[in-house]
Amino acid sequence: MILSRRALNRATLARQFLLERVRKPVVETVEHLVGLQAQTPHTWYHGLAARLDGIRPEEVAALLVDRRLVRIALMRSTIHLVSADDCRWLRPLVQPVLDRDLFHNSLHGKPVQGLDMDELVAAARPILEERPRTAKELGALLAERWPDRAPASLAYAARNRMALVQVPPRGVWGSSGPIAHTTAEHWLGEPLDAGATLDRMVLRYLAAFGPASVMDVQAWSGLTRLKEVVERLRPRLVTFRSEDGRELFDLPDAPRPGEDAPAPARLLYDFDNLLLSHADRSRFVTEEHLAAAKGRPNLVPGTILLDGVTAGEWNLTDKALTLRPHTSFTGEDEEALTAEAHRLLDFAGATGRDIRFGD
Repeated sequence: MILSRRALNRATLARQFLLERVRKPVVETVEHLVGLQAQTPHTWYHGLAARLDGIRPEEVAALLVDRRLVRIALMRSTIHLVSADDCRWLRPLVQPVLDRDLFHNSLHGKPVQGLDMDELVAAARPILEERPRTAKELGALLAERWPDRAPASLAYAARNRMALVQVPPRGVWGSSGPIAHTTAEHWLGEPLDAGATLDRMVLRYLAAFGPASVMDVQAWSGLTRLKEVVERLRPRLVTFRSEDGRELFDLPDAPRPGEDAPAPARLLYDFDNLLLSHADRSRFVTEEHLAAAKGRPNLVPGTILLDGVTAGEWNLTDKALTLRPHTSFTGEDEEALTAEAHRLLDFAGATGRDIRFGD
């Protein structure tokens, strides 16, 4: 069976809770989504607000403080917000991704070449578990043992070879703090799950992002050679074809609502996984969006979804929430986006700010 691009769009939006907001516990939602990309301290809160009804940022922040949610380098070697339980089994599975990132890193790879990584981990663990350390602090302490190595690269190697969580107040809504790390095992009071399987990861990915190809799973995770995993799972999956002939895999009972399902306006945050988790992103990303990204400065704006696809960008400042189209907005579009903007401003505690439409 062939699934059109629009059918793929609606299927993934449904399981991302972007066709209709849901009332679910925050931790359960984060687990269903297999985490949210969270390298910025706070914008990922907006990702939850786009999907969940009736939550407040303070409620989410409390889960970080209580150690039920953590921020840690995972898929694609980027910081993700995940549940404590998911952290324990996901982190060992993505170790090859962080190894590749370290040794191919243009800045830090060469300075740690030839270093005994087991020895580095053994030296770093007591330092980090004595109290959380910034990269600068950790690098300086490790350099006392390896004075011929760059301190920043020693700290980066520890970050990639160990499961290190960013501890609060970093990431807590309304607060700020340095990027300080301790080990996940110390922070959570439990060991990592070395027995987790890639099968589990692939099935969880499909539940959140499917239907998808092998290349899509690899793009999301950063892992390679997942074809054999998907083939092993094939008897448990259903298969489709995309319009261009790619084989797509999915869970038999996953939602696939069809092309006619309405897709309301949504404001996605700057690193929303919806736009980053497929090798072929055409089910959501338009040519106009790609063209706008080429000339964009380093600051990444939020993304506007209309009828399920990228239609513009938005950003929030101290004065206003500004929405800019890639082409143009209709009056109906502006009405829907204004309602979404009011919701976001209310969630962020910024109801007094203007809502502006710009070019």
